Amino acid sequence: MKKIQMVDLKGQYEEIKEQVNSSILEVIDSTAFINGPEVQQFQKEMEDYLDVKNVIPCANGTDALQIAMMGLGLKPGDEVITADFTFAATVEVIALLQLTPVLVDVEPDTFNIDPEAIKKAITSKTKAIVPVHLFGQTANMDAILEIAAEHNLYVIEDNAQAIGANYHFKDGKKAKAGVLGHVASTSFFPSKNLGCYGDGGAIFTNDDELAHSIRGIVNHGMYERYHHDVVGVNSRLDSIQAAVLRAKLPKLDSYNKARQEAAKKYSEAFKDQEYIVTPFTQSSADTHVYHQYTLKILNGKRDALVQHLNAKGIPCGVYYPIPLHSQNAYKDERYNESDFPVTNQLVKEVISLPMHTELDDEQINYITSEVIAFVNQ
Repeated sequence: MKKIQMVDLKGQYEEIKEQVNSSILEVIDSTAFINGPEVQQFQKEMEDYLDVKNVIPCANGTDALQIAMMGLGLKPGDEVITADFTFAATVEVIALLQLTPVLVDVEPDTFNIDPEAIKKAITSKTKAIVPVHLFGQTANMDAILEIAAEHNLYVIEDNAQAIGANYHFKDGKKAKAGVLGHVASTSFFPSKNLGCYGDGGAIFTNDDELAHSIRGIVNHGMYERYHHDVVGVNSRLDSIQAAVLRAKLPKLDSYNKARQEAAKKYSEAFKDQEYIVTPFTQSSADTHVYHQYTLKILNGKRDALVQHLNAKGIPCGVYYPIPLHSQNAYKDERYNESDFPVTNQLVKEVISLPMHTELDDEQINYITSEVIAFVNQ
């Protein structure tokens, strides 16, 4: 059996090696390293894939989320509601812009932001909601968009983990994650479902006026060279990373399908286990692209299981071990522990197993057998 990786980027690279290498060499030969033709082509291809009017590439996913908020004109003191159970980048940019983060609990099955908790958190200062499509599954956007419309709020999707996932609206319509709200951000960090070979990100929106604002912000606030019309940042996707993404984008759906197939095999192996809860999938399998395959371990053995798997050569992760409301940077007297019963439980139970496009049956069988044997001993 080949060595198990949490994410097997080398194996994925081998399949596209010739195209990636030749594309990178073309960029180097052209010396168009910033905003070159590869970036422009990737932008167009991403717009076509998502069926969105505007894709604005940038330097990384965290920048993408910050720039989206800057483009919307949010002001210091404005409240932005987001999930307590997610990576810190989501709340980090809110704090950096001197907005007021408002953390709320998540759903116990999807791990995504709880619409009922959003409703309770809205005040006269609330200006935006940031749903995170966690681990590759879309949040309940029907409910979130209804709440936003009722209270005149922006919806900013954090789509760093769910590129390529679909959302099925109650009325039967279907759309890609990242084009469901007013604006969205994504990350192309190497381990993402669509990852480059360094840092990269993008902002998506169907609002042309907002897109125009964002295009200036990513480039020092310039629309014309040396004319700074808005306060901006320096956040651009470089051409080499765009070349890598162009090689991978046509394969994204097949990559996601491979993840879904691996997840199905995992879940089948775990289906009758008393102390193991497999990932919940909403109405259709294509709503979840399994950036992570995350179990809940119910008998208190999660931490010991991590140690056991590591000893057996099986990498795993705990995403996330500490709630954001308990992090030193984001503690606030407004929060009570009673506000976060689900998050406080999840941080004790969740464990993410290897998940990538190159997983094979032998590896999955070995991983699942080790998990089952240890949890039941």
